[in-house]
Amino acid sequence: MQRTPLLRSTTLGRAFGGRAYLKCELFQRTGSFKTRGVLTKLASLTPDEKARGVITISAGNHAQALAYGAALEGVGALVVMWRGASEQKVAATQGYGATVDQEAADPAEAFERLALLERETGRTLVHPFDDPLVISGQGTAGLEILDDLPGVEVVVVPVGGGGLVSGVATAVRSARPDARIVAVEPERSAALARALEGGEPVRVDPKSIADALNAPFAGAHAVEICTHLGVEPVLVTEEEIKTGFRFLYERAKLAVEPGGAAAVAAALAAKVPELEGRTVAFVVSGGNVAAQTASAILGEIPFSS
Repeated sequence: MQRTPLLRSTTLGRAFGGRAYLKCELFQRTGSFKTRGVLTKLASLTPDEKARGVITISAGNHAQALAYGAALEGVGALVVMWRGASEQKVAATQGYGATVDQEAADPAEAFERLALLERETGRTLVHPFDDPLVISGQGTAGLEILDDLPGVEVVVVPVGGGGLVSGVATAVRSARPDARIVAVEPERSAALARALEGGEPVRVDPKSIADALNAPFAGAHAVEICTHLGVEPVLVTEEEIKTGFRFLYERAKLAVEPGGAAAVAAALAAKVPELEGRTVAFVVSGGNVAAQTASAILGEIPFSS
């Protein structure tokens, strides 16, 4: 993995009356934060586990990260995706050397397919979000935020299955117990918010343009961590995500994916309370977006300050 920059955004800070910084995980290896967790997990495997190969499930970012990491380690990787997954992300995953299985029709069916293939092949599971080692790896993004911005008061994080936000929350709150951690999800993919309401993971039917955040459930570890640390859930609409996407492209010059814009979208839509006067870090979680998706969003009504 590599250290990613934390960039000041005066325009974003002006929008909520505080100081805004962008943690640019789109510059991470394979284009998203996922490499952090993958490399941490792979480093823990025994020679026998590596010899049997690894398996995972992903909409694309974790798939690419595992394919990349497995290639570095000389380990065979099988990735379960589903029909309708981003063609760009499927091609990138295959380009790193992984085998892709797309027999499943949707995310829920894909998890069933994963369990079947895990039993049949004997491969070691590298879960995309519900694994303590993967979560700790994602938490290194939080440690970097603390290094670069010791006075951070609020960290706003996009959420799919919850691995990133729980890792970042653990890292940041260990050094700054008074810091707020805000978890941003699409309204159409609100697995963590629903789990925090009910106290346990629940199944949802995710259908957001932010495909990287379309987890069918939040991880049990993430739910426990976020509950314990008082992580604040926030939901954004599809249009708000698009506005955040256009803002980052036009004002920050960052070629993000829709999911990577979710945290910024929440601030622009005034969905995160009490940011005025605060020092806030927004995690820009990834940049793996198909050209057709990006051009369609940018072709709509542009952001205006």
